[in-house]
Amino acid sequence: MKTFRIKLFYLLLFLGSTINTFAQQDNKSHTYVLIHGAFHGGWCWQMVSKELRSKGNIVYTPTLSGQGERRNTLDTTINLETHIQDVINTIVMEDLHDVILVGHSYAGAVIAGVADQIPERLSKLVFLDALIVENGESANDLNPADVVDGFRKASLKKDNGLSIPLLSSEFFGVTDSATIKWADVRLTNQPYRTFSQKLVLKKPYGNNVPITYIACIRPELRAIQRSVDIAKAKQGWKYLEINTGHDAMLTKPVDLAKLLLN
Repeated sequence: MKTFRIKLFYLLLFLGSTINTFAQQDNKSHTYVLIHGAFHGGWCWQMVSKELRSKGNIVYTPTLSGQGERRNTLDTTINLETHIQDVINTIVMEDLHDVILVGHSYAGAVIAGVADQIPERLSKLVFLDALIVENGESANDLNPADVVDGFRKASLKKDNGLSIPLLSSEFFGVTDSATIKWADVRLTNQPYRTFSQKLVLKKPYGNNVPITYIACIRPELRAIQRSVDIAKAKQGWKYLEINTGHDAMLTKPVDLAKLLLN
C-alpha cells in the first residue's frame, strides 16, 4: 500500500509538471511588428497594442518615413524601398526574431519586401486587408484606374507630385464620430513614390514565411477587393474575415487583437 502511494505521488507530480509545461507553452509571448497603411502612422495601433501587450506580448509599431510623427522627413527620396528598409532597420536594430509581421493596406507591399530580404527573422506574415503587390508591380497597379488618376492629379496640385493629400478616416470605414475626430487630426499625406515605385522581389512571394490574410468585409474597400480575391485562392494561405471596415485597428481593436493572438 505504501509503495502504491509513493508511485501515485510521483505520477501526480509528473502530470502536474507536464500540465504546467503545456500551459507555459500556450502562454508563450510573441513578438509583433505592426506596420500601418497609407496616410496613417504607428499611432493607429494604440488600442490593438494595448490588447496584445496585456497578454504579455512584445509589440513594435514603427512609423514609416514621411508619415505620422515623421511627416517632417517628407522629401523626394522617400519611396517603397525606403519604407521596406524602415521596417528591416527596426527588426534588425531591436534584434527581433520570430516576428509576427503585420501589414495593413498599402503595407502589404512593404511586408512582402521585408520577407524577401530577412525571412529568417520572421515567423509569420499577416496581411490585414492589404494589397498583394507582386514582383514588378506597384500599389498604383492594383488601385482602380480612376483612383490612381485622382491621386496623381491631387498630388500634382498639392505639392508638385511629392505627396498624395490625406483622406478622412471615414474613407477607411470609420463611422464613430469621436474616432473620426481623433484619427483625422493624425492622418498625414502619403509620399507619392511609395505608390508609384515597383516592388522588386528576388525570391518567391512570401519567401516561405507562413501567410495569413485578414479581410475587412463591412464595408469592403474597392481598392482591396482584387487582393482579397487573390488571397482566397492562394494555396497554403490562411484566410480570415473581420466584420468591420478597412481600419479594423480603429473600429474593432479588441476583435482584431484576438485574431492576431490566434
